[in-house]
Amino acid sequence: MQRTSIALTVYFEDPFWIGVLERVSDGKLTACKITFGAEPKDADVYCFLLENWRTLRFSPPVRYQSKPAVPKNPKRVQREVGKQLAKQGASTKSQQALKLQHEEGKAARRVKTREEREAEQERQYALKQQKRKEKHRGR
Repeated sequence: MQRTSIALTVYFEDPFWIGVLERVSDGKLTACKITFGAEPKDADVYCFLLENWRTLRFSPPVRYQSKPAVPKNPKRVQREVGKQLAKQGASTKSQQALKLQHEEGKAARRVKTREEREAEQERQYALKQQKRKEKHRGR
């Protein structure tokens, strides 16, 4: 049976509020970074996810091993929730996934700009050759 879990962490990273959406499915973690302007309310975040779920760009999957679910002491759970609320930022696995997505985007931009630069050089060369031919014909 396929098990999927989703976690959204919203934190303040000067000057914006950032949301990191982590999706774990089949032992693979993918993450998506969402930038909010002002501090979002719970309802704003919920509406944003409902409207824009299909357009979110998740990072490539990263291998992720979850811990088995073991029943915990309720007081311990309450302490852990308090620690998570005090903790800022996203998990390191989601940071790795976002970094991987960023690196792939950089590589794609490099390839695109290189192709554009080569096309421009070819166009300039062809223009230069055409001018040389016109000069040779005496025009």
